[in-house]
Parts: sequence; C-alpha cells; structure tokens
Amino acid sequence: MNFKKRDIVLFVLLAFFIGLLGAYTGLKLFQPEAQPNATTESIDILPNDKKTSQNLDDEMDKVKQAYELIDQNYVGEVEEGQLLEGAIDGMLETLDDPYSSFMTSDATEKFNEQIQSSFQGIGAEVSMVEGKVTIVAPIKDSPAEKAGLRPNDQILQVDEEELDGLNLNEAVEQIRGEKGSEVTLLVERKGSSEPFEVQITRDEIPIETVYAEIEEVDGKKTGILDLRTFSETTSKEFDEELTRLEEEGIEGLVIDVRGNPGGLLDSVEEILYEFVPSDIPYLQIEDGEGKIEEHYTDLAEKKDYPINVVTDEGSASASEILAVALKEIGYDTVGTTTFGKGTVQQAVPLGDQDEGNTIKLTFYKWLSPEGNWINDDGVEPTVEQEQPAFFHSNPIQVKETFSYDDTNENIENAQVMLQGLGFDTEREDGYFDEKTEQAVRSFQEENDLDATGQLDEETAGAIEANVVEIIRSGEEDLQLQKALEVLYK
Repeated sequence: MNFKKRDIVLFVLLAFFIGLLGAYTGLKLFQPEAQPNATTESIDILPNDKKTSQNLDDEMDKVKQAYELIDQNYVGEVEEGQLLEGAIDGMLETLDDPYSSFMTSDATEKFNEQIQSSFQGIGAEVSMVEGKVTIVAPIKDSPAEKAGLRPNDQILQVDEEELDGLNLNEAVEQIRGEKGSEVTLLVERKGSSEPFEVQITRDEIPIETVYAEIEEVDGKKTGILDLRTFSETTSKEFDEELTRLEEEGIEGLVIDVRGNPGGLLDSVEEILYEFVPSDIPYLQIEDGEGKIEEHYTDLAEKKDYPINVVTDEGSASASEILAVALKEIGYDTVGTTTFGKGTVQQAVPLGDQDEGNTIKLTFYKWLSPEGNWINDDGVEPTVEQEQPAFFHSNPIQVKETFSYDDTNENIENAQVMLQGLGFDTEREDGYFDEKTEQAVRSFQEENDLDATGQLDEETAGAIEANVVEIIRSGEEDLQLQKALEVLYK
C-alpha cells in the first residue's frame, strides 16, 4: 500500500483550547503552502514491521466486517462517516493519551483559525484528565480568568448539558461560541465540597503573546517579559522587546510564563537561542525507540546580567521547556511547580487532503538539557513562593443569606477573601461570628452596599469582584515580587 509523503509541523501541545484560547497550546496544523522551517519533518507512513502484511490484512478484515455488519443490519439510522470516525477515535482512545486525538475537518479548521488570528470564546485551554474536561490555564485578561476559573478546574456541564461521554473536541464545541453570548459552566474544584456554576460572557480574544515593562529594583533597571503563549509570532515579538529593553539599559531580566499553556516548539527554541550557550543542549528529543537527538545553539556565552523565570501550575509544555532549560544552566525559577507535560505531538493529515481530517499523535518525549523528563512531575522552582490564599479561594455561593451564628463552607470562602481585601475576620473556619459580621458590614459600607452585616448574594458578588480586581492589578503578586527580590542576590 502506498502513502503520500506529508510535511508535518512539529509542535508542543498541552491540550485543546476552549474557543478562542488566545494562549493556544501551539498546534500548528499541516499547511501545504507553508514554507519549511526548523520544526518541519517529512514522514513516511510505512507498513508496520511488528506484524506481517498478511496478519495486518486479517485484522483489518475484522474492522471491515464490523463496519458492514453495522451498516447493513443496525435497526436505526447509520451515518457512514460517523462509523469511520468512531473507529479512528476508538484506536486513539486505547492509547490512554490525552494529547492524541482525531480532528474532523471542522475541528481542524477552527483550531487553525485560533493559531493565526484573534478568535471568540471564553479564553481557557483544556485537556481531558481522567475522563473530565480540565482547565489547564485561563488566558490572562480573558473572560475565563475574570470569571475566576483556575488551573485544574473540571467542567462538568455546559448550559446544563452534561459533558460526560463527550470527547475533547465535542466538549470544546459546546463551550466555545460567539462574542457577547453567555455560557454557564458547572465546575468542580478541588477543596470545594460541591460543584458550582460560573457564568461567562464570551468575547473576542486577540493573540497578544509578549508584554514588556521596566521596573526599578534597588536602583537597577529590571526588565520584565510576560509570555502569554508561544505562537508563530512570539519569538519575533520576544526578540524585539528584549532588544528594546537591552537598549534601554536593563541590568536584570524576569521572564514570566505563569498561566502560559505552551505553544509551537520552534517558537520556544528560537527564544532559547538567546540564552543557552553552545556547550550544553537546550533541549533533547527522544523517539519511541529511545533514540535521543540533542539540540544546540551557536551562542558563545550567557547574558551578562541576571535572569530568572516565574512559573506556576498553569505553566505547561513549551513554558516548561523554557523554564527547565534556564534552570539547568544556573538561573532561578520562582513560584510553584509547573503543570508537567513532557511529550511532543505531530498533526498528520488523514485521507484525502481536501477533506481536512487530521490525527494529532504523540511522537516524542522532550527532555531537559540534563536529560530529565518532567512529564507529570513538572518543573520544581528553585525559589518556592505561593500566592496569597485569596488568590485561590473558591467562589462564594449564596443560595440563602448568611448571618451571625451560621456555619458554612461559603462563609469560609468569604472570610478568606475579606482577609485578603484587608477586612480582618480573625478566622477562616466558616463560622459567622461577631468579628465576621463586623468585617462584612465594613466591606458593605466601603462599597456603598446596604450595611446589614449579613452575607447576601449582592455582597458576595462585590467581594469576588474586588478580589479579581486586586489580583489583576498585581499589587499582591507575591511571586513576581519574590522574583524581583532574589534577582540580584
């Protein structure tokens, strides 16, 4: 059987994006018109040596017989295309790999759009973890982030429709939608005793990948480069911003990849060319037979100023390639342990090219400069720093107004948030005592609410809105503060 040789773009992908997902994980789909680059390979699909040709034909006959049996005899209606897609999905599901999947032409087209432009949705990336649609990271400043979604949140329902039984593509289709439309998600979160609803208004989310600023630390100009994802333009944007910062005389650099779910492999490679000297590989790629290929730069020496990287549990894939490479050549990583995705996928066109169907398959492991595989374990920081407790507080669900002498998990959530906002409750155990009542009343007075001292739905919403605002302002960003503090130590 002859197969046509295809050019496949190598990518590092954490998972599928929900809708727009500005921080898309960097799946670059096969494009015939695309020019070859550092991440393009040619792949021949050849007969498998593990089985003789006759044995393989015998096995495929079983599939054909099953298809014909269902097509000709099933009592209900049969869609031939769905049968074939189901067979492919079934093969991929046996791999037990959340990153290998079949994409129809529609899914391929929509995903391709996400890579090349802005798009519409809630702005979060998801993966399938133990059969549940799980948030990898909400995109910074996206509707998902503003609504309080966090890494490892699990989405159970979309507009009261169960996601159980759907594959990742089908779930993503349920979640994405047009700008201005609303969606209600039922979310399960570790530490919360019961699922809660999150209402989100979808929006247009542009793919802006690099943000730069200069902050003075102990009289020293310090550059901060915030990477939101690794897209086709990221390395160029990064180089331009780094050049500008260096021309302005920075004496140190902080690279922030928190909440960055990954992206194109060649993008992070091109960034590492700026930092990793040629005497150590910046990355190693291992194939299924254990053969390892080391990747080197031609850089003579490291930068002459200190550098560190800020990470969290939402830093994944290409972000981890960057973080661990810089860590293993002597730079600090600050924050918390990263997500832990150490595999590389390729998008392979399936069947007639005009049909647009694609299989995304894990082909490789990626290893750190020292040969470490961080899959499932993540990259541990050299300087550990958690964010304040209220950064991770659960939503306050108020079905009935809470008041003095009540005890409830949602009162505990409110106490954590009030503490973070500067209203001292003196306790965070969920018991509504006089001090909690006083804190609620003080908050209500400062926010022009009816000062009853009771925790009603309006007050809960205002507390959550204040928390989101202070998180987005960066005023209480202990991880970035720590990164700046230790940079010149």
